[in-house]
Amino acid sequence: MLRNEAEQDLTPTVAAVNPAPLGLCGFALTTFVLSAANAGLFTGDSIVIGLALFYGGLAQLLAGMWEFKVGNTFGATAFTSYGAFWLAVGGSLQFHWIAPGQGFGFFLLGWTIFTLMLFLCTLRLSVGLMALFGLLFVTFALLTVHALGGPPVTAVLGGYLGILTALVAWYNALAGLLVATKAGYTLPTGPRS
Repeated sequence: MLRNEAEQDLTPTVAAVNPAPLGLCGFALTTFVLSAANAGLFTGDSIVIGLALFYGGLAQLLAGMWEFKVGNTFGATAFTSYGAFWLAVGGSLQFHWIAPGQGFGFFLLGWTIFTLMLFLCTLRLSVGLMALFGLLFVTFALLTVHALGGPPVTAVLGGYLGILTALVAWYNALAGLLVATKAGYTLPTGPRS
């Protein structure tokens, strides 16, 4: 139904907000917990299932859709994809879909390649995002080597690098939140464009 001109003038306008801090926080916390398990800091990766399904998965997926809305193709692709990654990991852990053998290694190899693609895109964005995607690439590479039959130390190293990756993601999220809340100070992220 078409509205008349007077009704259109009464339609409230909503300012676009930055969904990136939400997506980064969902990614960071979920990555932190699973990486701590990979590093051997605790046993039992099932603790990550709820985070993977809801915060790393659903919240990131939503952040990705909102990035489409504000016209950020990179953010939309990254958050939607990693949200789907966490949903797949959460579902795989919950329903025991990870078959023994090298299948999971090829799953991780695909994510390693995808992360390298995104890292290359960050070279013109910011140092903060370069650090995040560079660390994530190396983390995925180590976990891939382990899953394809490499030595156990590669999983532990991947776990510790994953923890560092999570800390860098939280830093980038905080930088975005400080700008959004007009906190009066900012964190440097090293814009490159």
